[in-house]
Amino acid sequence: MQSIRTGEEGIERSRRRPLAGVRAWTITDGKTGMDVQAKGVADALGLDYVMKHVAPSGIWKAAAPWGPVPPSERFGAPGAAFSPPWPAVAIATGRASIPYIRRLRSMAGPRTYCVVLQDPKTGANTADLIWVPEHDRRRGPNVITTSTAPHSFSPERLALLRATVPAEIAALPSPRVAIILGGKNGIYRFRESDDDRFLRALRSIGGLGASFMVTPSRRTHQRLIRAVDAATAGCPRIIWDGSGENPYPQFLAHADMLVVTADSVNMTGEACATGRPVWVFEPSGGAPKFRRFHEALRRHGATRPLPETLSRFESWQYEPLDSARTIAAEIEQRWIRRRQMLPGLVTSASDPA
Repeated sequence: MQSIRTGEEGIERSRRRPLAGVRAWTITDGKTGMDVQAKGVADALGLDYVMKHVAPSGIWKAAAPWGPVPPSERFGAPGAAFSPPWPAVAIATGRASIPYIRRLRSMAGPRTYCVVLQDPKTGANTADLIWVPEHDRRRGPNVITTSTAPHSFSPERLALLRATVPAEIAALPSPRVAIILGGKNGIYRFRESDDDRFLRALRSIGGLGASFMVTPSRRTHQRLIRAVDAATAGCPRIIWDGSGENPYPQFLAHADMLVVTADSVNMTGEACATGRPVWVFEPSGGAPKFRRFHEALRRHGATRPLPETLSRFESWQYEPLDSARTIAAEIEQRWIRRRQMLPGLVTSASDPA
């Protein structure tokens, strides 16, 4: 288990928000995508939070999300990783986290407002509030939805990033096109023909005079990386090779246009936070849930399918999507109602949790 105190991002801008500075926990399995979502909501609330990573093994891992917390955690015992004083807010995401948030809710009672991001699969009583993306079918009185997943790329953070352009990026001619790569998963197969189609699309963009900023992810397969390398060869470009700090935040902030592979809901949503045109490349495969997600973004006006050949640049505008703030606002309203109904709960950042 790993515990990291964080929360500096967002506290300043959220100082006047009702939960700003209040003690909180985020509980995830430590996967980047899970941390991004929990951190995004916690930052939007301005919480003073600790990130708690859980890693049950054996039968306890297999039993999640329905099973109990492993006894070895000594949940609630003095000195254990999960012990009083309980936080005012807890945000959990990922199947491994669900036994922990259920146990916390049962032990802390209404003193801790419990939030689950993504469908916990364990019923409505798992948390006080459950967020799911709109393309998920789950609904209920304590369920809220947004079109994209929460993240930490708030308008304020993007504005701060845009205030200073790194020299390497400033040297790239406009239009600067960010290429954000996912990869194979259980839904999208990325056949060789898909990689070739992607190569041709990027080559046509480069032929119009664009420069490129390329960042792969953990799932990006080598054949796709080679295709992108070949497509952008001879063009001004930056390709992150995985060493050093990931320039992904800078790429998002300073791109004039973005190309994202359809397999990643998180990365597509983050691209749509920029307000800049987003092309989505769809490889072979897909599923109804992913199609609903991408159709919603197209209806919003944020994205368009990436054509195999681009004859000219097009630009379009839309309202940037900031789901973390929307989710945070709903948490605040419901927490305030609970505080009014149950005197004695935390009312300020200085109160004990």
